[in-house]
Amino acid sequence: MSPGQMSENSESKKQAGQVAIVIGATSRIAVSLIERLTDDAGLSKIIAISRQFSDKAESGLNHKLCRFQSDYSEESISKICEQLRSDKAEISRVFICNGILHDAQLQPEKRIEDIKAENLHKVFEVNAVIPMLWIKHLKDVLAKEQGCVVTVFSARIGSIEDNRRGGWYSYRASKSALNMLLKTAAIEYERTHKATKFLIFHPGTTDTPLSKPFQKYVSQNKLFEPEFVAEQLLALIAAGRLDKSIQFLAWDGADIPW
Repeated sequence: MSPGQMSENSESKKQAGQVAIVIGATSRIAVSLIERLTDDAGLSKIIAISRQFSDKAESGLNHKLCRFQSDYSEESISKICEQLRSDKAEISRVFICNGILHDAQLQPEKRIEDIKAENLHKVFEVNAVIPMLWIKHLKDVLAKEQGCVVTVFSARIGSIEDNRRGGWYSYRASKSALNMLLKTAAIEYERTHKATKFLIFHPGTTDTPLSKPFQKYVSQNKLFEPEFVAEQLLALIAAGRLDKSIQFLAWDGADIPW
């Protein structure tokens, strides 16, 4: 569906129910989230945002799903948020699932000697900068009086207090930076969007391409399927535990030290 078509039906969507946004929508956890959100009778629309959508994703479209393609530049993010604002969508949940740990040229640093400036910049861009650009531009989209839970995927490894093993400099630091940026944003949001709650979410080690090279170090009962993580996250939100402006929680609902 095009942005124009989305605007034409804005009033009917408002009456039919609320809207969820899933950013980084082609990751395995995000796909599982979308599948479960589709069954939520309270949602009339699920907005999926990704760099690209595969043919497989195309064939799996459902009547609730509206897709936006983004290169995650600030210009692209701003344009999508402007469309959402003009559409007056009643957004009740936002999930920001973007993240990078490794790629063909990048691996987590085991030693300080492994640090490379270009890798630091790349990991910070994906793990901290892009999520915060969404938080910046969504501020004018989310209704001030309407409750909305904004979930951003982080990691326990981003906890400064919990760092006992060292290593993984770029990933640790980018997630710590993300957590601080979100904490700061939550303070500002609370002044104008008191009903908006932020959830910094640690999904645990999940069977996805992100964790694949490191799964041999994980016990079988600690390696989760994406479907399980999606269910845990949605159950956590539904349980009504999010009574603060921002919380840093693990998949099982346990608090994680900052």
